[in-house]
Amino acid sequence: MDKLESYVLEAWQLTNSWELIAVFFAVLYLVLVIKESIWCWPAALVSTGIYIFLFFDVNLYMESALQFFYIVMALYGWMLWRKHDKTEDDLQITSWTVKQHFFAISLVFLLVLISGFLLETSTNAAYPWLDSLTTWGAVITTWMVTKKILENWIYWIPLNSISVFLFIQRDLYLTALLFIFYVMLCINGYKLWHQRYETLSKHKEITHGLI
Repeated sequence: MDKLESYVLEAWQLTNSWELIAVFFAVLYLVLVIKESIWCWPAALVSTGIYIFLFFDVNLYMESALQFFYIVMALYGWMLWRKHDKTEDDLQITSWTVKQHFFAISLVFLLVLISGFLLETSTNAAYPWLDSLTTWGAVITTWMVTKKILENWIYWIPLNSISVFLFIQRDLYLTALLFIFYVMLCINGYKLWHQRYETLSKHKEITHGLI
């Protein structure tokens, strides 16, 4: 317990106000995603806008570039979820097939090989391979969130765990704590979404049986 308290104290002392704001809105974003609230996307815009500069400042270039993608996905997610709200045709939680997962994971590793090599040989990027892995993994997984793919939570758990290591190494202690919290939220998020997915599936089976 003493070690944890000293770690939290050190994180707080090394945290600047911008990182604190970014972390607040990042937590708000994930909580709202779990609730399937459309307001998760404005929260994401604020957080990612700040992290562009924070990550660039500590030489995590892929993470910094990733934030631009997050901004695009936040706008896309807002428009997509809002469209379904207006038509009263809710965007439902769905699940991917094994083939879709294989394709997604293969694509991530291919992109990691390319960007990891380029970063290692052409820049002073910190941890180019891990930075590439978390970045490209997040690209695919964020797109899954906008489409409400159930397994996005499973993807986030290892990605966020690796990110914890990266942020500790670059002295972004509060952000590292955020991602530890993210891992716990992702486990809870998967459980809640899975319950809703099962309920929806049973409802569809009953409805289909009555037709």
